[in-house]
Amino acid sequence: MWSKRTAKHNKANAPNVNYNTMKTVKTMMAAALLVAVGLTAQAQTDKAVQEDLDAKYATTLVKVGSLAPDFTLKTPEGGTLQLSSMKGKTVVIDFWASWCPDCRKDAPELVRLYDEFHPKGIEFVGVSMDTDIKAWQKAIKQYGIRYPQASELKKFKETDIAKDYGVKWIPSLVVVGPDGRVLLSTVLSEKVDLLLQQLTEENHGTL
Repeated sequence: MWSKRTAKHNKANAPNVNYNTMKTVKTMMAAALLVAVGLTAQAQTDKAVQEDLDAKYATTLVKVGSLAPDFTLKTPEGGTLQLSSMKGKTVVIDFWASWCPDCRKDAPELVRLYDEFHPKGIEFVGVSMDTDIKAWQKAIKQYGIRYPQASELKKFKETDIAKDYGVKWIPSLVVVGPDGRVLLSTVLSEKVDLLLQQLTEENHGTL
């Protein structure tokens, strides 16, 4: 049997154990809350940065709802590529160049989007601002770009297509709907990803 002294001793120490436990739990909850707040703040910051990038670099791009200008450009193989030949399909136009650091950084993501959405009916077209066909072809091979490519092989600011589409920054991306009207103009591949996800989900996985 416990003595009265032992019972009193246990009773005296019990609140300390409970207090320490509660203190630890509160500390953990506070830390978790700080992490959650930090993540939320970071997400809001990332979103604001993305919106700022479009506000800074995409303001001159063709407007959503407008008809996408048709074009016929040379392919690296010597053939021709015409946008209107893809009418009736959703088309992602990727304006880029092999000499562009941001384009090279974004290239793997565009390849990923092509691999994911082309089987679902989305077409992709790369419009290069290269002047050197060999450098262009090398970059296509280096990044494993499998979607059709075309170019005027002129300096960026001298190309008709840059003027027609209002492209003053690369990479730039324009998504054209089946009716030939612009669905999205952006410099952010993340926004293209979200739009294509939405379009394919609305059409049960395919277009």
